[in-house]
Amino acid sequence: MVDNYYIADQFSLLAKLMEMHGENSFRARTYSSAAFAIEKITQPLADMPEEKLVTIKGIGDSVAKKVIEIFQTGKLRALEEIIEKTPPGVLQMMSIKGLGPKKIATIWKEMGVESVGELLYACNENRLLLYKGFGQKTQQSIQESIEFFMKNQGSHLYAETEAFAAVIDATLKKQFPDKLFALTGQFRRQAEIIDRLEWVTTATDTELLAFLGANNYTTHETLDDIVSVMGPENVLLKFYRATADSFYSVLFQTSGSEEFITACAALPGFNVTASYKSEAEIFSALQLPVIAPAMREQAHVLKTVKDKPVTLITPGDIKGIIHSHSQWSDGVHTVEEMAKACIAKGYEYLVISDHSKSAAYANGLTEERIREQHRYIDELNEKLKPFKIFKSIECDILGDGALDYSNNVLATFDLIIASVHSNLKMTEEKAMMRLLNAIRNPYTTILGHMTGRLLLSRPGYPVDHVTIINACLENQVVIELNAHPRRLDIDWRWINYAIEKGVLISIDPDAHSVEGYDDCRYGVLAAQKGGLSKQQNLSSFTLAEFEDYIQKRRAAKSL
Repeated sequence: MVDNYYIADQFSLLAKLMEMHGENSFRARTYSSAAFAIEKITQPLADMPEEKLVTIKGIGDSVAKKVIEIFQTGKLRALEEIIEKTPPGVLQMMSIKGLGPKKIATIWKEMGVESVGELLYACNENRLLLYKGFGQKTQQSIQESIEFFMKNQGSHLYAETEAFAAVIDATLKKQFPDKLFALTGQFRRQAEIIDRLEWVTTATDTELLAFLGANNYTTHETLDDIVSVMGPENVLLKFYRATADSFYSVLFQTSGSEEFITACAALPGFNVTASYKSEAEIFSALQLPVIAPAMREQAHVLKTVKDKPVTLITPGDIKGIIHSHSQWSDGVHTVEEMAKACIAKGYEYLVISDHSKSAAYANGLTEERIREQHRYIDELNEKLKPFKIFKSIECDILGDGALDYSNNVLATFDLIIASVHSNLKMTEEKAMMRLLNAIRNPYTTILGHMTGRLLLSRPGYPVDHVTIINACLENQVVIELNAHPRRLDIDWRWINYAIEKGVLISIDPDAHSVEGYDDCRYGVLAAQKGGLSKQQNLSSFTLAEFEDYIQKRRAAKSL
C-alpha cells in the first residue's frame, strides 16, 4: 500500500544508502528531511496535486517529482539503482540495532564484511575494535543485536540449538514420565544447520498440545501421525507419534535422511511394521553393524561400514589445540594464559598460529614481532614443560597463491597453517590457482578452512574438492576441519574421500580465546558425520606423535 509512511520509508532508505555509498551529502540530507516531513503529514499525499506538494516544508520540486513517480510506478528508480549496487547482506545490516550508515560503510568498505553472519564472526574475533568508532561496548552491543536478529530467521547453527534442545527434551520427559521421547531428525544426525527440532513420542497430540499451548506454543501443523508447534524462540518443534511397539521403527525411519532410509529399505530384512526393542535389532535384521545417527545421511555408508567398520572420533580424543590466536594478533588472551588453559583441560600441546602480516585488520605479525614472539614462546616452554607450545602462523594465501613471508621466515616456524582471508569473491579457476599454489609450497603443513565459508552467511568460494584433496595427498598437506560452529570447513561430505585417499584431517578450533577451545567438540560432531576416526585426525596425535609427524615431514621436504 502506497501511503505516506511507505513513501517516507523509501526516502529514508535512499538517504541512508547514499550516505553509506559516500554519495552527494546535500542530496542525502534532502531526502532524509523529506522522509521526516512526509511522515508528519496527516493528509494522504496521494490526494494532493503536485503544485501543493512542492509548497510543503521539506518537499521541494525534485522530491515532489519522485513522490509522483512512486504513485505512478509504485517504485523509486533512484532507490532501485542504489540497491542494485549494494550487496544484499549489507542491506540486511540496516536491520541491526546500533548500526547506522557510517558504521555500515566502515564495516563494508574498510573491513570487507558483506553479511550479518560475517559481521558476527568479526565481532567474535574482536575485529571491530581496530576501526575508528568501534569500542568494546559498541562491539558487544552489535554482537548481541545480531544474535537476537539471527535467532528470528528460522534456521540455526547446531551449536545454537543444542542447549535449547536439551532443555525442551528434559522438560518433556519430566512432564510425561510414563511416555517415551527421543530426539530424532536433523538434530540427532548432528546436522550443521537446524531448521526444526524433532521427537518421536508415545504421548498423544491432545496431551502434547495442551502442555505446549500452556507454555506459549502455537500449533503449526497437525497430520495423521505428526504434530508441529512454533514457540517464542522461533524454532519449529515436530513430534512423530508412535506406539510402544512401533517406537524404535519410527525412530529409525525419522533419524536417517531420505537417501539413507531408501537405501536401507532396498536391503533384505527391512520391515517397517515389525516391533523392535532397539535400533540394534533393526540393524541386525539388515545384517549391518549399528550405524551412528550422525552417519545416517548418505547411501554409500551402508557399504563402507560393512566392509570396514569404524570407531568414530570422540571429543575426548583431541590431544592438542591446533590453530589458536593470542593477543599478539586478534586474540583475547596471552599465550601463557592460553597454554595454562590447555594444561587445565588436559591437552598436551598448543599450536599458536597468530595472523600473518598481510592481515593488518587482525594485527598480523611483522617479521620483527615474529622473532619477539618466538623468544617469548621459548621462555614459556622452559617454564611449562613437559607441556609444549608450537610456533606457527596462520599465513595468508596471497592473490597469486604465494604465502605471506619469505622462505627464510617460514623456516623459523614449526608448522604453517595456510588460509585465504582476502578477495574471497573468486571464480573457481582463481580459487583453485591460489589454493593449489599454496598447497605446493613445501612449508604449508595444514590447509586452513578450505572454502572460507560461513554457515548461514557466506557460501564460500567454489573449489574442486577432489583436486584439492589429491593435491594435499601429493604434497603431504593436512586438511583442517575448522571447528568454529559457523565454519565447519572442510565440509563433512568430503571427509570420506579424504579418508579413502589417506589424507589427514585436523580438527582445529580457530580459537581467539580460551573459551574457543570448546569448539573442538563441534568439529568432532561434524567429523563423525564423515566417518572420521581418531587415527585419521592430526589433533588426536599425542605430543610425542605430533612432534614425530612434524619432524618427519620437515625431513621429507628437506626443510
